Amino acid sequence: MPRPRRTPSLLPAALAVAAWACSLGTPALAWGPGAHARLTTEAIETLPKGMKAYYKAHKLEIPSLSPEATTSEDAPERRFLADRIVPFPFADLPRTEAALQERFPDHAAKIGRLPWLVQESYARLVEAFRSGDKARILAESDTLGGYVADMWNPLALSDNADGQKTGQHGLWVRFTTKLPEAMDKRLKLGAEAARFLDDPRGHVFAMAAAAYIWLDNLLYEEDLARRGQSGYGELYYESLERRAGQLLRARLDQAATDVGSYWFTAWTAAGRPELK
Repeated sequence: MPRPRRTPSLLPAALAVAAWACSLGTPALAWGPGAHARLTTEAIETLPKGMKAYYKAHKLEIPSLSPEATTSEDAPERRFLADRIVPFPFADLPRTEAALQERFPDHAAKIGRLPWLVQESYARLVEAFRSGDKARILAESDTLGGYVADMWNPLALSDNADGQKTGQHGLWVRFTTKLPEAMDKRLKLGAEAARFLDDPRGHVFAMAAAAYIWLDNLLYEEDLARRGQSGYGELYYESLERRAGQLLRARLDQAATDVGSYWFTAWTAAGRPELK
């Protein structure tokens, strides 16, 4: 895996509201439906034996994996354009939404709510486990899994979400949807075992920093993949897979590990109830 590249020019300060509008056309999920389904399936494999059996038994009842699954509409709040307000590694980033609104009143409503969505969904999943309501458990697991997966997409954390600031317009769809589709069966995941998170609320910021550090690598490799290409056809995606395929796979692996870890942590926080 190449080392993360840090390019100061790609760490912008606040931009005009027009730049935010450019990002509103991207899909609600930070990964395309195929990649998201594969990631969710891999997350189930990370779970301890009892939980894994439960999720596997009810796999097709998980909304995004059901035969009737539909693609969500755009949801700008499922972003967190952290580099609009503070520079990487986000050491000065407020850790609560109230603190963010107080410190950055002009930007808080425009950069997305992704960290808080993770925290809120995690709390709901704990309560779902306590209730023993299977439908609630599976639906909230799916919702939380989507939010956690979003946190591992570097583009979802940047003001340059669609590559519009670096002349790479359309990068969002090319990287999150079309590249996974082009890789198809070659996109084999291998997430680590789920682990207990000591601080599930604070872990969202660790994910943000660990994902964002790969943004410059992605921008650089995609720029190289486009060179000499007349469009975005098969040859382009072959080149992009050679250059950024491993980066994509590693982000999906880390996302699947953390999705499983949040599920496991919520179940533990609920008292490890019997799952039927």
